[in-house]
Amino acid sequence: MPMEVVVVPHDPNWVSMFNAESRLILDALGGNAIAAHHIGSTAIPAVLAKPIIDMLIVVADISLVDECNGNMQKLGYEVLGEYGIPTRRYFRKDNSSGTRTHHAHVFPHGSSHVNRHIAFRDFLNSHPEWAAKYSDLKCELVVKHADSFERYHYGKSEFIKAIDELAANWINGEPSGERETPESLRR
Repeated sequence: MPMEVVVVPHDPNWVSMFNAESRLILDALGGNAIAAHHIGSTAIPAVLAKPIIDMLIVVADISLVDECNGNMQKLGYEVLGEYGIPTRRYFRKDNSSGTRTHHAHVFPHGSSHVNRHIAFRDFLNSHPEWAAKYSDLKCELVVKHADSFERYHYGKSEFIKAIDELAANWINGEPSGERETPESLRR
């Protein structure tokens, strides 16, 4: 059965939800866990978001995460392995009514994915004009693809790639305000 795509305004409770859940995951992963970061749209107050907390967990050794799958299952997570991204371990959690509540993306320290996710979040938090464009795009996509997560996600992919590029340049010291809108974002 297809799940409906819903985006909502920022909920200030998402921060405390991230804090509580990430502590549980860090404990479940033990001494291998280094840090937890709140990522995705629920970590960007100016962006509409699916009400699912995305967490990026950094570990010293990705292969040791597999030994903790039982601990993650005890917390209610579905274990999905790499799930299409080499060197990642992905877990997702639903509440008792079957509604998705959390995603945990686990990457090894030094992974480019860690830097990319954090740069994306920090860039949009520092650039409200881009955050507004992202929210507008999400609204358009929800109207067009309310019954398809796949089409909704695909519709965001070019925008996300462009923001990743802007964010990487911004992190490396290039003033984003002086940069022209990437071709892929022009309409």
